[in-house]
Amino acid sequence: MVRGKHGVMMTVQQAFDLALQHHQAGRLAEAEGLYRQILAVQPDHAQALHLLGVIALQMGQHEAAENLLRRSIAMAPDNPAAHYDLGNALRSRKRLEDAIAAYRRAIELRPDYVEALHNLGVACKESGRLDEAIAAFQGALRLQPQLMVAHYNLGNALRERKRYGEAIAAYRQAIALGPDYVDAHNNLGVACKEAGRFEEAVAAYQRAIELQPDHAAAHNNLGAAWRERGALDEAIVAQRRAIELRPDFAEAYNNLGVACKERGRTDEAVAAFRRSIELQPDFAETHNNLGNTLQECGRADEAIAAYRRALALQPEYAAAANNLASTLRSVGLLDEATAAIRRALELQPALSDIRNNLGNILKDQGDVEGAIGAYREALQLEPVHPATWQNLIYSLLYQPGGDETTIVREQERWSATLCAPFRPARPSYPNARDPERKLRVGYVSPEYRDHVTGRNLIPLFRCHDHQQFDFVYYSGVFREDWLTGEFRQAADAWTSTVGVSDEALATMIRKDEVDILVDLTQHMGGNRLGAFARRPAPVQVSFAGYPASAGLETIGYRLSDRWVEGEGEKMADGKWQRARGGTERVFLLDSFWCYDPCGVEVPVNALPARESGRLTFGCLNNFCKVNEPLLRLWARVLVAVKDARLVLSSPRGSHRQRTLDFLERAGVAPRRVEFVEPCPRRAYLELYHQLDVVLDTFPYNGHTTSLDALWMGVPVVSLAGKPAVSRAGLSQLSNLGLPELVAHSEDEYVAVAARLAGASPRLAELRSTLRTRMEGSVLMDGAHLARQMEEAYRAMWQLWCAENSLSR
Repeated sequence: MVRGKHGVMMTVQQAFDLALQHHQAGRLAEAEGLYRQILAVQPDHAQALHLLGVIALQMGQHEAAENLLRRSIAMAPDNPAAHYDLGNALRSRKRLEDAIAAYRRAIELRPDYVEALHNLGVACKESGRLDEAIAAFQGALRLQPQLMVAHYNLGNALRERKRYGEAIAAYRQAIALGPDYVDAHNNLGVACKEAGRFEEAVAAYQRAIELQPDHAAAHNNLGAAWRERGALDEAIVAQRRAIELRPDFAEAYNNLGVACKERGRTDEAVAAFRRSIELQPDFAETHNNLGNTLQECGRADEAIAAYRRALALQPEYAAAANNLASTLRSVGLLDEATAAIRRALELQPALSDIRNNLGNILKDQGDVEGAIGAYREALQLEPVHPATWQNLIYSLLYQPGGDETTIVREQERWSATLCAPFRPARPSYPNARDPERKLRVGYVSPEYRDHVTGRNLIPLFRCHDHQQFDFVYYSGVFREDWLTGEFRQAADAWTSTVGVSDEALATMIRKDEVDILVDLTQHMGGNRLGAFARRPAPVQVSFAGYPASAGLETIGYRLSDRWVEGEGEKMADGKWQRARGGTERVFLLDSFWCYDPCGVEVPVNALPARESGRLTFGCLNNFCKVNEPLLRLWARVLVAVKDARLVLSSPRGSHRQRTLDFLERAGVAPRRVEFVEPCPRRAYLELYHQLDVVLDTFPYNGHTTSLDALWMGVPVVSLAGKPAVSRAGLSQLSNLGLPELVAHSEDEYVAVAARLAGASPRLAELRSTLRTRMEGSVLMDGAHLARQMEEAYRAMWQLWCAENSLSR
């Protein structure tokens, strides 16, 4: 007998029935008291043990629940409900394998046990056994198709399995059964985002927020979806709202940091990442993202530390290893970069970004062939990868023995893959078709700053005619500097394109009614050829990045000069020429170049050979321009000029020793070769104080580097070839009246270098007069170049008006 309330005596069965009533009514304390009285009288009462275990589970006492349920099962091993509840207790204690076994036993005893099938799916999903989880959820739904939570959890498992279409269908079914199911709307958004269906993702997150405005995760996810769509301002607002709702939301701070970084708000990004790390120090992804932002800010040492921390937390984090390699490369630690990239490849060999970065490292080591191979492998893994395409096409220009046909073929593949889908069939423009009106010219570049491209553009931009033209600068500059300020002053209008997609940029340009749009980057980093592919302006032109075709059909014109272009089919009055191996009409300027030292005043010194007693050749070009055929040619020069030295610029690394070994096999002792590291501009210009003669690179001639040498009084011996990039030296030296320094064969190159090396008076004369020559030439005449380019723009516009006069 059991004593009840007020001392009333009951049988065990009566006490159990009353306890059950209390339990079902939620009066857990009363139920627990009666169950314990029953067990005091009848310790082996299986049902009391079972339900007392359930109460312990409800109260969060998971270990006690497990003990009670196991005792119950020992008394009644065929009770499926006890096995099911044991599974729940074990899952609460994170003992997933034991929980799965308990659920399976419950299902064996009762095959139509829907709840056990569902919770089996939950436990399998939590343990990473996704296929088993999917099967369990589907089994539950066969028995009970209206079980809303099973559709939702099925969607979660399918999404983790990357079966996004099926996951979306499962979430939609859950929502059909429960239209106000907030988490189903939120996770539907996650699946849509991961499937690339961003419009649907945004709509799903917004619906979740309508139903529950304080749903922090939905605001966070909405921000991530806005960012994927390129709507960075909206993303930032959403992330900040998520943080307002949940101030300790580390993931939201991380996502806020990513959006701020892409928007160019780097200080805010760094602060957001650091706060995320404070909240969750072991969040490897945030350390990696912090590293990316610090790298963009030029804080390489801090970036490297952040990547190393990410890898310490997650040693198999391939993206962090890849980013570490990229940053090590940026500071010239090429051997360390190689080790990091090899580790990234071990971790994730199928990631195209890693092979692209491998290509960059190999290129910096002078292994252009290896770099091209790596880029091709990356494109096999991910054909739609703009950064790899630009690296491949640009690197082909460095390839010894390469030909224009190969480059044109790759440009055609690039255009068909990345540009053709966006090319308008019959674009129309609101621009007034008046051939003589004031024109709006848009310049597009990421280099309106103290950068080689920026320094060559500013003397031109200072001299433009603002009476006949309005100039709009579309700036991709991430970190503005003192020279950016000069560019801003030279512009009639200035628009930052940081964080703006190609599609949004094209829309912006079209809205601005730009008449002539000029690309200043081609296939170099940060280009916006994707915007040019959409043809947002009636006339599109290429200039300045390098003297070669971009290979984009929607760019109809290129500005160059007659030396760079060589022989070709002349058009009209001789100022126009058909591009060789390109798609554009070329306007022939007097000079492609416009040099400005930009305030770095380094005087020309006396001829170094007169002090040292021996001649010093040098080449301070990027080492990616140095190849084995060129080294063989330089070795011939050094053999011909006894005791001469050779100074080369290169980051430190084992590739230096390989270069010395190669030259030694070609007859040049290692003691005759010296390496210097890349350095800031003033120190770099001062390196020319050591050089008597510069040996130009081939097939990719020096461009601004050669102009720097000439400015410092150092003559350049150049080898001219057929491609435009192999004719830069010819163009520059011809404009200075020094065509005799240009060779047209390897034998002539050796002869010109040897003859010049033996003519000390001539070298001394050039040393003292080259700077004056440059200042008096078209190479430094920004006003002359501006007038010629404006003449070209007017002619292009008049032609477009004539061709489009019959249609609007």
